[in-house]
Amino acid sequence: MEKRITVSREGKPSCDIVFEKNFSVLPDEMKALGFLERKLCVVTDSHVEPLYAEKVRDVLKQAGMNVEVYTVPAGEENKNLDTVRSLYTFLIERHFGRKDCLIALGGGVVGDLTGFTAATYLRGIDFIQIPTTLLAQVDSSIGGKTGVDFDGYKNMVGAFHMPRLVYTNLSTLATLDPRQFYSGFAEAMKSALIADAKYYEWMIANMYEICDREPEVLAELVRRSCEIKRKIVENDPEEKGERALLNLGHTIGHAIEKAKDFSLTHGECVALGCVAAAFISWKKELLPMEEYYEIRDMFVPFNLPISVDELDPGHILSLTKSDKKMDNGQIRFVLLKKIGKAVLDTSVTDEQILAAIDEINFTEEDAHE
Repeated sequence: MEKRITVSREGKPSCDIVFEKNFSVLPDEMKALGFLERKLCVVTDSHVEPLYAEKVRDVLKQAGMNVEVYTVPAGEENKNLDTVRSLYTFLIERHFGRKDCLIALGGGVVGDLTGFTAATYLRGIDFIQIPTTLLAQVDSSIGGKTGVDFDGYKNMVGAFHMPRLVYTNLSTLATLDPRQFYSGFAEAMKSALIADAKYYEWMIANMYEICDREPEVLAELVRRSCEIKRKIVENDPEEKGERALLNLGHTIGHAIEKAKDFSLTHGECVALGCVAAAFISWKKELLPMEEYYEIRDMFVPFNLPISVDELDPGHILSLTKSDKKMDNGQIRFVLLKKIGKAVLDTSVTDEQILAAIDEINFTEEDAHE
């Protein structure tokens, strides 16, 4: 397997995604970027810190680098401006300057939070991503979208700020609890649905190996997802068109995430949102019925939900109107024409959204039927 993918911007190399099995060559990658003399702050969370923070700090210190560690409380509810403010204070008190660097060590929450802090501290400093979850490795660490939630609304405050490096230690996937592992798989499935039917077929063929976390199969899963995102990000770095296709499942998914007070994982909500989007695609006669049911049922072997208890359809619809993907008052929905081919659609009606929410809504009445 290739150990490096280069993401370009305006035809010039912008960021390397490196695939390794440990942290041993991280100092070499940092030196190649000219970071040997810089002060480094590893930002991590309370789940990841006991697993990997000391290993990363030690390997960098042994190479002569000046390293601090800052730990935030784990959980989506801490991805907010209060946590960013605390991190700003830490950096100011330790005299971090414009030439210094942040390192995001963790999953999507840590990556988004650290990236946003790097984008805004002293008008922008460098950062690198060390994603430790499947979700971060296949999706959120790539492409430079950073942000935090605001009053529970997902990623409403953010900036585009490309990391200088994404260092993917694939061995970290072995320590993920099953729910977080399968949550990340939802983003990999999304990538296949929007852009690569052959990748989707590969997932079906390797279903058991993925669930068993066979290292070589997971390496292929991560690499292929990264390749899809690389191509899309290079074509549309600031989400003015094609990059919005990466939001398949996210409009209704984000609404469910907020409505359920983040009791469901992001990937679980993306899976539900993908089922809803595929349902709308079928009802709008874009997607054959058989493909809708196949897409829906493909989430099941990966322990992802295709229905959820007791949604309030009107509340979910209202939350979709607060989504940041609105376009002149219309939601930019990502729909499917077939497996591997997604389109943007601003003509989805409230009635179609409500019908899709009903499709994934498991109520008391359903239980008695």
